Amino acid sequence: MNKYLLIGLLSYILYFDNVSRSYAQANQHVNISSQPAWGPAGYNEADYYYLPGIESYYCVATRQFIYLNGGRWIFTNNQPSKYAKYDLYSGYKVIINKPRAYLNFNQDRLQYSKLAGYHGHQVSIRDAKNAKYKNLDKRKYR
Repeated sequence: MNKYLLIGLLSYILYFDNVSRSYAQANQHVNISSQPAWGPAGYNEADYYYLPGIESYYCVATRQFIYLNGGRWIFTNNQPSKYAKYDLYSGYKVIINKPRAYLNFNQDRLQYSKLAGYHGHQVSIRDAKNAKYKNLDKRKYR
């Protein structure tokens, strides 16, 4: 009898462990549709992009560029004016998933400075062939 009780208890634990894991996976944060068309493909979630070519950030949630100007952080819907001609599609983007990423600017600038002039192959969401981007209205995102 104890053998059957033990098997039943283990089955019960394994069943609910699997249910809770699948629930957690189903509820992972996915913000593909919020990311701009110029964002790098391959990421289900992106809180910020660090743009080493213009030493700026882009907040995916608010769709704002964030950059330092005269010691103050500027939040704007447009690229910094001095970089208005910077091509967001060809410039390198670093995904940063942490709150207020721009507060790590000094570290990010040092760590990613070598990528500032890198215009290698980083596929944008607009140009991605992956099926998960198929239904996105890519015209909607700048």
